[in-house]
Amino acid sequence: MIKKFFVTGTDTNVGKTIISSILLKKATAAGYKTAGYKPVSSGYQNTSCSILNNDAVTLKKSSSIILSTKEINPISFFENAPPHILSIFKKKNIKTEELSLGLKNITNKSNWILVEGAGGWYTPLSYKDTFSNWVKQEKLTVIIIIPIKLGCINHAILTEKAIISENIKCGGWIANNIFPKDKYNIYYIQTLLSYIKSPFLGEVPYLKNKNKINFKKIKIKLPE
Repeated sequence: MIKKFFVTGTDTNVGKTIISSILLKKATAAGYKTAGYKPVSSGYQNTSCSILNNDAVTLKKSSSIILSTKEINPISFFENAPPHILSIFKKKNIKTEELSLGLKNITNKSNWILVEGAGGWYTPLSYKDTFSNWVKQEKLTVIIIIPIKLGCINHAILTEKAIISENIKCGGWIANNIFPKDKYNIYYIQTLLSYIKSPFLGEVPYLKNKNKINFKKIKIKLPE
């Protein structure tokens, strides 16, 4: 059975890529043939040999099957801005057919696929379509990444309600400590547990060095 998930956040810069890499490694350890997929990206990093999107590089390294960067990230923009705006400036339409074709290609090679979105749930791909439309079309199970910070409770409740209102399965949520823990963190999570009905998959501690992560020590569960 092929499992396909879509990782979204309550906002941008909430740790989607880092947590996606941890989930991919845990799924690999569980015996799956894993693949990360970043259909649309914006913002590049310079490497010794080329210019690549950092999220795509991380997903590629975290996948158990060998994929080219183009397979993992078919649509990319150099600047760091909303993809639909960059598509207008660059005269490069984001076509959902291209996203689906890339997903189909990866599905033929693996049985556990993690698709990472861009920004939050309703990130636009154009003035007509959002990522959520494509997720519904592809019948992907959603995982919500919630950064533990001021404002996260309201954003998390709104995000889950939006997903469920579109009859999309929410496979669970993960609390991400993007700042060092303080006395309020536990209360944030307790409140989220009271309001978020989807399964709680676990909590990621504050990661001071994101380049040295022992995924085995991070207690998050794989979604069903």
